[in-house]
Amino acid sequence: MIKIMKTSEVTLDELFARTTKTADVTAVVKQVIDTVRERGDSALLELTEKFDGVVIHDVRVSEDEINEAMMEVDPEFLGIMYEAADNIRAFHKNQLRPGFVMSDKKGVVMGQRVLPLEKVGLYMPGGTAPLFSTVLMSAIPASLAGCKEIVMTTPVQKNGKILPEMIAAAKIAGVTKIFKVGGAQAVAALAYGTESVPKVDKIVGPGNQYVAEAKRQVFGQVAIDMIAGPSEILIIADKTANPEFLAADLLSQAEHDKLATAVLITDSEEIAEKTAAELEGQLEKLSRKDIAAASLEQNGKIIVAGSIAEAIELSNEIAPEHLELEVEEPFDILPEIKNAGSVFMGSYCPEPLGDYFSGANHTLPTSGTARFSSPLSVDDFVKKSQFTYYTEEAFSEVAEKVAQFADKEGLGAHAASARKRINMQR
Repeated sequence: MIKIMKTSEVTLDELFARTTKTADVTAVVKQVIDTVRERGDSALLELTEKFDGVVIHDVRVSEDEINEAMMEVDPEFLGIMYEAADNIRAFHKNQLRPGFVMSDKKGVVMGQRVLPLEKVGLYMPGGTAPLFSTVLMSAIPASLAGCKEIVMTTPVQKNGKILPEMIAAAKIAGVTKIFKVGGAQAVAALAYGTESVPKVDKIVGPGNQYVAEAKRQVFGQVAIDMIAGPSEILIIADKTANPEFLAADLLSQAEHDKLATAVLITDSEEIAEKTAAELEGQLEKLSRKDIAAASLEQNGKIIVAGSIAEAIELSNEIAPEHLELEVEEPFDILPEIKNAGSVFMGSYCPEPLGDYFSGANHTLPTSGTARFSSPLSVDDFVKKSQFTYYTEEAFSEVAEKVAQFADKEGLGAHAASARKRINMQR
């Protein structure tokens, strides 16, 4: 079961260890990508039959299929998705920013334009835990950014269809085209295009090791959001925390994947022991018990620190994807948190609230990359372009300085480009 350890008794390597090793799928993925590049839609149909065991005749989802799916979704759940979408939209609207123009020097105008990516691709998992919520989290920022085409791919079900909730989420969020294709072949189709699937500028979205490797291999041909690792949660808890809540929140991430990481750091031995006991009791009631148990066995830890200050220091070293602050005054310690994908504050703000409903994005940096990476946002769906204008008079004042800079770097043509404009004035 989960290990309880004291910071004074273990090394930092033991505290920070994550088990993330997966099989080497590089060659298999390369072959899939090459096949899709060479044969387009026919390859997608064949690979869907090979890997998913489903025969389909068209990878496109028709308007009739979309309308049918909207009618099949439970109306109450449909309403919940609309409300969640409103929350996501409200949060991400604050990320929109204009370009700028500066003209503080006579004869000089400079600026930056913020432009949407033309076409983006969303890869959405559709296996044992289909992520309708990720459709909302990905497509809404892209729509707000102004992307003209938002293309979604997701694995087909055994009945030859996509789950109606997945289609409904896409419709609500502003997806413009939906395709019944998953795995590395979907990533290849988005990166290189086929007869049906448009070539996009950027691919976002989580997936299994084949999807992650495919994104790695097509990077450079297209942009990607990140190479996402297994899900993670770290909880900092003081003596006021509720062990029942702590155990439930640790399990909420452990059930994702056998490689998921769930860690509690507390300054209270009593909280540590009670949480461990709660984990054993709650685990027995989970439908994904085997997955959660394997996760806790491999990567789960309860760490007893000497103080909350030490817990914060350890958290900043770990740089978790999700960080919960289940302490009496979470706002007091928030300024000390330097590395975390998303922070959940207080006893009544569990991580699943962020997964589905609050509005902050749930696509987050994993595997310690929160040290230098950020959550998915509107920024992921825009690019920036600069512009500069100098009048003849303004350029004449700086031309020789430009030329001298070029001379120092040994780039004579650069220098000549500047000096020719001065000489013509003489």
